[in-house]
Amino acid sequence: MSQATTTSVQATTQPLAASRLGFGALLAVLAGALLLSITLAVMVGPVPLAPDLVWRVALHQLAPGLIEPDWEAFQENIIWEIRFPRVLLGAVVGGGLAVVGAAMQALVRNPLADPYLLGVSSGASLGAVAVILLGITWFGVFSLSIAAFLGALLAFICVYALARQGGRLTTGRLILSGVAVSYVLAALTNFLIYNARDGNQVRSVLFWMLGGLGGARWEFLGLPAVALIAGTLALTVQSRSLNALSVGEETAVTLGVDTNRFRKQIFALTSLLTGTLVAVSGGIGFVGLMLPHIVRLLVGADHRRLLPVAALSGAIFLIWVDVLARVIVAPEELPIGIITALLGAPFFIWLMRRTSGALGGGR
Repeated sequence: MSQATTTSVQATTQPLAASRLGFGALLAVLAGALLLSITLAVMVGPVPLAPDLVWRVALHQLAPGLIEPDWEAFQENIIWEIRFPRVLLGAVVGGGLAVVGAAMQALVRNPLADPYLLGVSSGASLGAVAVILLGITWFGVFSLSIAAFLGALLAFICVYALARQGGRLTTGRLILSGVAVSYVLAALTNFLIYNARDGNQVRSVLFWMLGGLGGARWEFLGLPAVALIAGTLALTVQSRSLNALSVGEETAVTLGVDTNRFRKQIFALTSLLTGTLVAVSGGIGFVGLMLPHIVRLLVGADHRRLLPVAALSGAIFLIWVDVLARVIVAPEELPIGIITALLGAPFFIWLMRRTSGALGGGR
């Protein structure tokens, strides 16, 4: 490895906030902020709840008999059956989208990349729309999530088959294949919507496609949470290769990375994680696009630091976006995707202007 290459990778992965705040302290602060966010988000709603009541109910549910209930049954139902699953699902989805976005930006070396770049969300939308409009209930309450995940899996298989040429998976073909598959699946989705005759079903479809956490249940949390933890750990283990690939193909090869094999692994991992998240929340945009850039301002581009901080930051961000979605037009609620777009687009325009050199422009 040349000295120039080593210097380049070190410069790219150098934490920007290392001298101001230790990484361990930053993780502790974010973990505390996440716990506080969960508490406050559960408290917010038409029925006000005290913070101590929130955690006494949670402790009673987790360790029955430890605390004698002194609250009303409806309060326990609101806290444990309605608000806690929703808030925790928001944390899981937000953290997962931020992690996938960071990995995707390194995979395709494009700062505008997000978890939906390669067509997975279009496949999930097709599966979900088919279930809603055709009334498919083969799997009970899990029908929509399973169909959305199968649609995402179909999109992944199609993109992989189209992008693979001569046993190799190049960035250019990967992006173009993703765009092509997205258009085809979006056309099929629009065809189903166009032929729908029930206005309420169409409204449900549009609400799902814009993203939301209103259907959160405890049974929906297990798989996305496991996928988030396992995916973040797997990507963090591969952080050295992600760092090298984000600098450039030649640098990655020089550092001993099998770029073709590694690209396939990361594409499969991020696609499956995205499909799992979209299946339970719909298409929530801008989280995976915006959060990785915010986190880089704090810790730099080293994925050993970037990925765990992105997971915590994304979780906090989406929890509060969901709170806004619940209260801004109460008693109705807005699709989360509307709020993330309103927040994300202006921020990203500012970010592109502020870091024009890093994005390929001149200063």
